Amino acid sequence: MMQKEWVLAQPAPAEHLERFHGLSPILAQLLFNRGFEDPQSAQEFVHGQALSEDPFELKDVEAAVARINDAIVKREPIAVYGDFDADGVCATALMSQTLRALGGDVRPYIPNRADEGYGLNATALEKLGRRGIKLVVTVDCGIRSIAEVADGMLAGLDIIVTDHHSIGPELPAALAVINPQQADCAGEARLAGAGVAFMLANALLLHRWETHRDKYPAGFRLSDLLDLVALGTVADVIPLNVGLNRRLVKHGLATINEMRRPGIAALAQVAGLKPGSIRASDIGFGLGPRINAAGRLHSAMAAYDLLCSPTVEEAMPRAQELQSLNAQRQQLTRRAQAAISEQVGEDPSLPLIFAGDENLPPGIIGLVAGRLTEAFYRPAVILEIGEDESRASCRSIPEFNITNALDECADLLLRHGGHAMAAGFTVRNSNLQALRQALEQKAEAALGGRALAPKLQIDGEVQLGELNENLLRELDLLEPTGRENEKAAFLTRDLGVLHCRRVGEDGRHLKLRLANSGGAQADAIGFGLGDWARKMPRRIDAAYHAEINEWGGRRNLQLQLLDIHPAAG
Repeated sequence: MMQKEWVLAQPAPAEHLERFHGLSPILAQLLFNRGFEDPQSAQEFVHGQALSEDPFELKDVEAAVARINDAIVKREPIAVYGDFDADGVCATALMSQTLRALGGDVRPYIPNRADEGYGLNATALEKLGRRGIKLVVTVDCGIRSIAEVADGMLAGLDIIVTDHHSIGPELPAALAVINPQQADCAGEARLAGAGVAFMLANALLLHRWETHRDKYPAGFRLSDLLDLVALGTVADVIPLNVGLNRRLVKHGLATINEMRRPGIAALAQVAGLKPGSIRASDIGFGLGPRINAAGRLHSAMAAYDLLCSPTVEEAMPRAQELQSLNAQRQQLTRRAQAAISEQVGEDPSLPLIFAGDENLPPGIIGLVAGRLTEAFYRPAVILEIGEDESRASCRSIPEFNITNALDECADLLLRHGGHAMAAGFTVRNSNLQALRQALEQKAEAALGGRALAPKLQIDGEVQLGELNENLLRELDLLEPTGRENEKAAFLTRDLGVLHCRRVGEDGRHLKLRLANSGGAQADAIGFGLGDWARKMPRRIDAAYHAEINEWGGRRNLQLQLLDIHPAAG
């Protein structure tokens, strides 16, 4: 693994920590590290619960609500057009469930990744029109589909775009465009696709309550949708230092742990997750990848059907199918990563990784790009080479905005879109070489001559004796943790290595028993750090998450290693 650069947070002034009454100095430091410099904002971040945001503050929500309600009254078929990733599938299920509860005639549509690619496509819209669809509501896609929206409108469709991806130089000429990243849009800009869909669903339900209380859907609760919002938000790696996202995920996790949705109950069971103890990390590493596996290798509608299953009995075979697809996805990703790594070699001067193969399954190219970016700490563009056109997934590093780079190459692309750190595009093969040269030049201009290494943000230096169950319970106040609100990362220096061995498949992981000079001891596990076993120093500095490991009825402190350095001297 590439050596990480450790960035140790500056200690907060003592007088600052004293203002945080009722909190340990360690937790006060953690909140300071996350930008909360006054006790009031910190308390709101930690304990805030209310979901009081007005959905009508979002631009075009009012127009969207009016058109959707008109379609419901007239019994016009409504298509909910989603994306094939976990966020898109959750948003599709959320919007479809809401419209059905309000009496809508709903037809969910999620394109096939291999045949249709990302986002709206004109052929699919024409097909929907021929099937009698009058209104199309997109979720988690459409903001860059300028030509496709125009074609759909010409075919007689009314189109409402809801999306959260970055906005290009032009907006689609849809009936309504709901994307909080618009400069003239009030409200939180960093929602997931499922979060944007939730705001529209909330607006529809509020409107129904205010205008036709006697027709409000019986037994339908807005909170029933929050499990889908949490799944989509965490799986799409949306920032969790944002108050609204944090509260949506917090409420959504409560709904997930109640197992209200049969499909999630079945999926949690096959993933080995216990009801009542599921956290955001369990979405990121357990539920999310299994939902994503459907769209990567098969059809995302399999995941949609799971999430909308009415009973656990009906959901269980679908959950087992996703479990099988996820195992296949893992195997295919390992093989593809090895093949592409051979193409790339180990040239440290590469400004950008640009590689592809005609045999790559389209559903895993994003995973391969992510693995290579992690391994080499360079932007990675991985292509599925087609006969005339190729599709790519891109992953990047904080020092290089990949979507901005693609915007500057728009004349070479058929379509593209994404975020600063992740994007995708379709390109004619005749433009591949020119595109590669352009992206490499842009990466060289931004990154050339810089000592690039992944940074590991460390919250503070502690001693083993300071770690106990009371502190770990207090650290739980930071949950849900995720992007930009990471789990607390600690550093302990000069630990003696008492035992060391490789564990797991192919010895990829590392198991240690560590001790400090005072005799305090702790077990440690390092996922993906197995190679350290060949060169383990006798004494190390360890960066880690602290956790309680429950095994055989016993509870023990365990360090989940993030990185290791040889101890000084």
